[in-house]
Amino acid sequence: MDHVFHALADATRRDILRRSMRGELSVSRLAAAYPMSFAAVQKHVAVLERAGLVVKERRGREQLVRTDLDAVRLARQALDDLEALWRGRVDRMSRLLDLDMEGQEP
Repeated sequence: MDHVFHALADATRRDILRRSMRGELSVSRLAAAYPMSFAAVQKHVAVLERAGLVVKERRGREQLVRTDLDAVRLARQALDDLEALWRGRVDRMSRLLDLDMEGQEP
């Protein structure tokens, strides 16, 4: 999960992930969408690939990138689990504070 959240921490990588969800895109086509070098976009794709969020496949001279939707679902589930955990903790703290406040005299 550390690799996934590291990959998702960057806005360009999140955008690459969104674009590749719509279908396979070549790295060169992705690179044309950003004000950075082709090599920089390749590095972003490599980070996403190491995290398992995208799959890169060579077809002829092109390297095609597509999102691994199962990996994105797992990341989403991890975030949902963390949210539920923290909401539970906040709710418990709130109940404890309410009990403490009820025990005090005005």
